Amino acid sequence: MKRIFVTLITLFIFTSAQSQKIYTVDYESQADVKVFVVDYESQADLKVFKAKYSSQASKNEGKWFFTDYASQADKKIFFVKYQSQAELKIYFVDYESRAGWKNSSKKHLLY
Repeated sequence: MKRIFVTLITLFIFTSAQSQKIYTVDYESQADVKVFVVDYESQADLKVFKAKYSSQASKNEGKWFFTDYASQADKKIFFVKYQSQAELKIYFVDYESRAGWKNSSKKHLLY
C-alpha cells in the first residue's frame, strides 16, 4: 500500500512539473508575460498548440493548457492590443507537432 502511495505521489509530481498551464488575466498588471497573437507563423517567437487536457501540455515547448483559475496556472498572461506592447509574440497552430520555439532567446519568459 505504501509503495502504491509513493508511486502515485511521484507520478503526480512528475506530471505537474511537465505541464505548461496558462491563465489569461484581465489586467496587464496581473500578468507574468504580455502576449500578442500574430497573423503569420513567420512573425512568431513561439508557435502554440492549445491542449484540450492538462496531460497534453508540456513544459515550455509551446503546448499550453488554459486553466480556469489563476491558482492552477504556471504562468499568467495578458493579451495586448498592439504588437509593440508584447514581450512574446505567439501564433496558434492546429497540430501538436508544429508547436515550439522559433526564437529561443525568449524562453526565459515562461520558466
